[in-house]
Amino acid sequence: MTGAEGELILVADDDADVRELVVFRLERAGYRVVTAADGEEAVEVALERRPDVCVIDVMMPKLDGYEVTERLRAAPALAAVPIVLLTASVQEAAVNRGFDAGASDYIKKPFSPGELLERIAAVLDRA
Repeated sequence: MTGAEGELILVADDDADVRELVVFRLERAGYRVVTAADGEEAVEVALERRPDVCVIDVMMPKLDGYEVTERLRAAPALAAVPIVLLTASVQEAAVNRGFDAGASDYIKKPFSPGELLERIAAVLDRA
């Protein structure tokens, strides 16, 4: 499973270690990656770069992942871009809130790099 098409993925997470791990795995799989360290930056980068997929942490400063998702869904150029939310929360209400905001998929932390790549491939296939 590779990003043979070189799709652009936005990775937004305020934890630099998580962000670096995700970027490393995605780039090894053939994807191009841009990053953001908070919710406001995630929206700005997404509007500027128009990624093929967004991987967004739920708990971030300035705007949380739900707010980022809602803003991206409201932008005509990004309304159909798949959004995968990352969260440490295992509560069903949190998962439902993500889907209600417009998320395409949800991955619970901690996650395996293989699971992340599979989920991204799946949302790209559906897009």
